[in-house]
Amino acid sequence: MKPNQLKEYYRKGVVMVVQLTPFKYGSEELDLEGLKMNTEFLVEASKKGPLVLTPAGSTGEHYTLNDEEYKKVLKTVVDIAGGKVPVVPGAGHSGTKVVIEKARYAQDIGADGVMVVLPYYHVPTEEGLYLHYSKLCQSIDIGVVIYNNSDVSKIYMKPHTLRKLAEEFDNIVAVKENTPNVAMLYDQIRKCGHKVPILQGRGEWWFGLTAHLGVRGYISGYANFMPDLCLEMHHAGLNKNYDKLFEIMRKIEVYEDFISEMGRKYGPSTTILPPPYVDHYMVYPVMKATMDMLGLRGGSMRLPLVNLKDEDKKKLEDIVFSKLRLEKIKN
Repeated sequence: MKPNQLKEYYRKGVVMVVQLTPFKYGSEELDLEGLKMNTEFLVEASKKGPLVLTPAGSTGEHYTLNDEEYKKVLKTVVDIAGGKVPVVPGAGHSGTKVVIEKARYAQDIGADGVMVVLPYYHVPTEEGLYLHYSKLCQSIDIGVVIYNNSDVSKIYMKPHTLRKLAEEFDNIVAVKENTPNVAMLYDQIRKCGHKVPILQGRGEWWFGLTAHLGVRGYISGYANFMPDLCLEMHHAGLNKNYDKLFEIMRKIEVYEDFISEMGRKYGPSTTILPPPYVDHYMVYPVMKATMDMLGLRGGSMRLPLVNLKDEDKKKLEDIVFSKLRLEKIKN
């Protein structure tokens, strides 16, 4: 898709699937066959509603991939998607030059856009933040999704900077907005939503909470293995069917409670960020274990993140099949 088409696609509303990267147990070797299988499953699911595939983002453990692996992951997903569903891979880095190199590679292999998190590690000035994205937009012809995530970057792009970028560069097609502050989210929608679609970046529960504010969809890890339910939730939110929306929220509470329980068990986290900012990352091994149970390829985490223990997988299995009532994927 050209950037204007991709922006319109986002504006109509999407579930943006942040794909998990499967690694083989023991060796932590990249499992490309597993990634192909997972992507084929999502391409089929996209026939039921608007998905965007995002490999090599935070959920895809992009920071553990070397350059060769990163390229293999992107190429695999783009090739399997085959133009049937938009692919907008993560291309984040703390340095602008590297971001541009990653984005150009994504463009060269046929990706529809890139999702770029705010520059992290060293905190830039506001001018540096603006130049980071303006240089990127000038360097590629595909769409750019700004990932406004203070959890990992220690900075936050305020509405006046976002609006300036969106007004100057037509290839800014959406914003993945991750603030846990509802007032700040609404401020972004009110001041910038007419220029660029704003997506709820914190997942299902937060989409349910903020759908009425005008977010145009949400970012989902759960859609890796239950895309039908995630699309159903998306449809309910955009159509203001709040009874259905809260019904789905209540249905997945048992899964989210288990994730919180695992965070307490495997913690405490070493983060300095207080809740509701990220205080653990156990959601990723829980989702990978769920995919394995369903017949997809979740696979292993890469260190320093750890896998679930077998005793916890047994409890998760009961939640997946008895509480969520998910069914195994027929290959």
